[in-house]
Amino acid sequence: MALPQSIRNAGEPWTTQELAELEELAADNIPPCVIGLRLGRPEDAIVDQARRSGVKLTPLNRPPYGVARRRETEDER
Repeated sequence: MALPQSIRNAGEPWTTQELAELEELAADNIPPCVIGLRLGRPEDAIVDQARRSGVKLTPLNRPPYGVARRRETEDER
C-alpha cells in the first residue's frame, strides 16, 4: 500500500529543488500545512527544515495567500 500524498517524502533527505520550492512557497505566505501537502512532508518537517535553512515562515497572525494585498487593492479603488 502506498503512503498518503501528504507524507510520501517523510524521512527522505531534502533535495535542492524541494528547498527552493520551500523558500518560494514561504515567500508567498503559504501556510506550513499547505507547503507540507505540496512537498509530501509532515508540517513539523516543514517547520523544522525552514528553521534549519533560515527560511522565515510568515507570522501566524498574517492572512495567507496575499489576502492583505487584495484588501489594499480594493481600498485604493
